[in-house]
Amino acid sequence: MNRLTTLVLIALVAGLFFIPFLGGVHLFDWDEINFAEISREMLVLKDYLRVHVDFKPFWEKPPFFFWLQSLAMHTFGVGEFAARLPNALCGILTLSLLYLLGERLFNRRFGLIWVGTYLGSILPHLYFRSGIIDPWFNLWIFIGLNGIIFFRWKKDHFTFLLPKSKWFYLLLGGFLLGMGVLTKGPVAYMLVCVTLGVYFVVNGFKLFISPLHFIVYTVMTSLVTLAWYGLETWQHGPWFIQEFIKYNYRLFSTPDAGHAGFPGYHFVILFFGCFPASTFALRALNFRTESGETDYQRDYQKWMVILFWVVLIIFTIVKSKIVHYSSMCYFPLTYLASLTIYRLWTGRIVFRTWMKVSLAVSGGIFVILTIGLPILSHYVDWLQAQIAPDDSFAAANLDAKVNWTGWEATPGVVLFLVILFGIRFLSRQQYERGLVTLFIGTAVFTTLTLWFFVARIESISQAAAIRFFEARQGEDCYIVTYKYRSYGPFFYARQQPERHPKSWDDDWAIHSPEVDKPVYVIAKNLLEAEVDTIPTLKKIGSENGFVFYKRK
Repeated sequence: MNRLTTLVLIALVAGLFFIPFLGGVHLFDWDEINFAEISREMLVLKDYLRVHVDFKPFWEKPPFFFWLQSLAMHTFGVGEFAARLPNALCGILTLSLLYLLGERLFNRRFGLIWVGTYLGSILPHLYFRSGIIDPWFNLWIFIGLNGIIFFRWKKDHFTFLLPKSKWFYLLLGGFLLGMGVLTKGPVAYMLVCVTLGVYFVVNGFKLFISPLHFIVYTVMTSLVTLAWYGLETWQHGPWFIQEFIKYNYRLFSTPDAGHAGFPGYHFVILFFGCFPASTFALRALNFRTESGETDYQRDYQKWMVILFWVVLIIFTIVKSKIVHYSSMCYFPLTYLASLTIYRLWTGRIVFRTWMKVSLAVSGGIFVILTIGLPILSHYVDWLQAQIAPDDSFAAANLDAKVNWTGWEATPGVVLFLVILFGIRFLSRQQYERGLVTLFIGTAVFTTLTLWFFVARIESISQAAAIRFFEARQGEDCYIVTYKYRSYGPFFYARQQPERHPKSWDDDWAIHSPEVDKPVYVIAKNLLEAEVDTIPTLKKIGSENGFVFYKRK
């Protein structure tokens, strides 16, 4: 099978996993709805240079990902499918690039293994079916860093075949990293710079890139980013840059919006969330190589180990703990997992008992959860009794009318069999059977879990609020979320920019006699007694922990 045919098959398989049912469930607060709303407002305002939320300038993110979402919404209409489609396409592109890179580094088998480990690990797979920025952001960083790696190999005459000049790879890497900055900000440049610095130290303080070459790389990155940052600053002054820097400093120094966590948060997320690749990656998370490997294979392992630890340590230090902050680790983690698997396949190492235990533990958690949740659904009253004293809102969420049939345990049963037979095949050195079973089986498990669980979880957590917002579509009104943060009213009520200049002040909307439109207020039942005392509001309903009001 030639390379083109292989790439077409990879694209078809990836598309089959990532594209169907993208619009099957509402977007989730905050990030998915936040980003989709930015893109919708680009279409409404016909302003594609400045980022807005609630029709106010928004300084937290640059615009590239929103351009992709806006294009999808322009083509397919405003909705969940269009909001998530860019990441599905990113998944197809990512797996294709991983195959090409793996094939060049080793051979066709290695390329397919790398594709399988990425496609068949839970969080890396799941993110391509979401509407968040990180898949594109991580891809730009990864291939931008590879530009410097290839530049170094060409300059220092590594045996890796590179047909272009060293300047080509340096400039291309800088351009691609600039796209990363344009997607989520200067963190992309910072991660690459720290990785380069650590590589310099680990490599015995040998200068692998001259100051001139690094300046050229940086200038190329800057030229790409100036295409928007420079234009924004020229048109509106330094306001965006100043607020963006303040926002990122706050993320690093304080737990933003309650997103706190324990120091080992991302270690746990990566170990369990990247099942089953995480187990195999553990074996290669060092600089130890095997006999028979080339100079560039040994060097690439060093780069991937450094990149993994740089990202993990930086986001362990960061005070805000959010699952996708460590998602840049998915590239080096799946590469190192593929390296271990390839060494198993070629007989350089053996499948150890600790690997079996690790696979059983990391995968067993998901088996327990997906089988246990349908069972717990029959004990809602007991769960509410346990939760209610501490969180009456969460307890009321469980009042949602969710139809649990028992078939929801299917993904857990599938994963149990996947782990059982995967370990059995690997123990018998039937590596092709074992790896296909383990990784393709996990991809199927992830898909089944989304089908069976996500809509039900959404029904419990936010569906009542979303229905309330959707019922306001087409009505010229203001919607206030009382003392809690949500982007739902903007996107799902399809709010428009024509409004009173004071309407962004919730107190004005609730209390002022100047209010010029109907005002709806939604609160969580934790504050129901407080909102009931506001004389301008009349309660019009409640559902699953949310309480709804309208101005009299």
